[in-house]
Amino acid sequence: MFENQNDTIAAIGTKPGEAAIGIVKLRENKTIKIAEKIFRSKNNKKLNEINTYNMAYGYIVDEKDKIIDQVIVSVMRKPGSYTREDIVEINCHGGIIATEKVLDLCLRNGSRIAEPGEFTKRAFLNGRIDLSQAEAVLEIVRAKTEKSLKIAANNIKGGIKEKIELLRKGLLEVLIDLEASIDFIEEDIEVTSYEELALKVKKLQIEINTLINDEKKGEIIKNGIRATIVGKPNVGKSSLLNAFTKKDKAIVTHIPGTTRDAVEEIIYLDGIQLLITDTAGIRKAKNLIEKLGIEKSIYHINKSDIVIFIIDLSVRIDERDKEIFNLIKEKNMIVCANKIDLKKATTKKEIEKEFKFLKIIEISAKNGTGLEKLEEEIKNMVFREEVFN
Repeated sequence: MFENQNDTIAAIGTKPGEAAIGIVKLRENKTIKIAEKIFRSKNNKKLNEINTYNMAYGYIVDEKDKIIDQVIVSVMRKPGSYTREDIVEINCHGGIIATEKVLDLCLRNGSRIAEPGEFTKRAFLNGRIDLSQAEAVLEIVRAKTEKSLKIAANNIKGGIKEKIELLRKGLLEVLIDLEASIDFIEEDIEVTSYEELALKVKKLQIEINTLINDEKKGEIIKNGIRATIVGKPNVGKSSLLNAFTKKDKAIVTHIPGTTRDAVEEIIYLDGIQLLITDTAGIRKAKNLIEKLGIEKSIYHINKSDIVIFIIDLSVRIDERDKEIFNLIKEKNMIVCANKIDLKKATTKKEIEKEFKFLKIIEISAKNGTGLEKLEEEIKNMVFREEVFN
């Protein structure tokens, strides 16, 4: 829980560990007074004499005037700062000891440690940013791909806010026109017809739905595309996961039913974060553990944005393949004909005929043949926005 809004708060603003620079931040009314207690400028100039967005070079000292570190101090005065309050940033040398020592001196001289997110909370409360921009700050910090960073950067400059303001303005105009058409119905005043109002409302409805869909797309891009590998036992699902990740993430054996639990791994394809899940082979369970594994497979199928359906070319298509297909046929699907490195018992044409699929990617999960084509198809599904449906 955040403490008093008027407290002077301090925090280390850089990642712990060895680095060239470490930053300790102070903010609120007593910020400059506290900083002056522990800072000695090289030219003896006081911090309260420095203009906003200027820096001073000097030293951080303790109560005995012993030098702790050589620093550059930045002063940002209200209301032009991030929180619309006085902010001082102490740029000291990186490293755990130096930054902790500077922070400790700030705390001993009248500030308290900032709560997580408190600087951004105060920026919001003081009207510097709105709620969507505050959320975008966190999204930038957590961004794992260029695409998610781009979305967050657009939101932090007010992208969502501007769209919502335009929609709000449009709805208010419709409301005003509607009230006018009711209030002045018996007077000789030209008002907007109900047909025109209906068209305006329809247009606004489309724009609102577009905004909602764009936000859903943003959530998927931010959190990653979920791709689930499915198929009957021993068709090469775990081998495909290992091929994607280029490491032995999943156990691979010739024994059907080796994978009992879902195995997940994150990979990146041209800025797209892909959460790939290798699931237990779907068949009639032989024991409770396998049954639970199959239930978890179905759970991951239902959550997935893309399903990669593996068919084994070295054996004939059977009822289990058909049952799995019926389970996933409503999902965004990629069909992979695996084990092209072995003698074929099923052909690509037979798969196309059986499952009415026009595009099937032939692969060898064991040696990586066809993996690039599969990755390309996943990227195309994202760029064609099929995964957002």
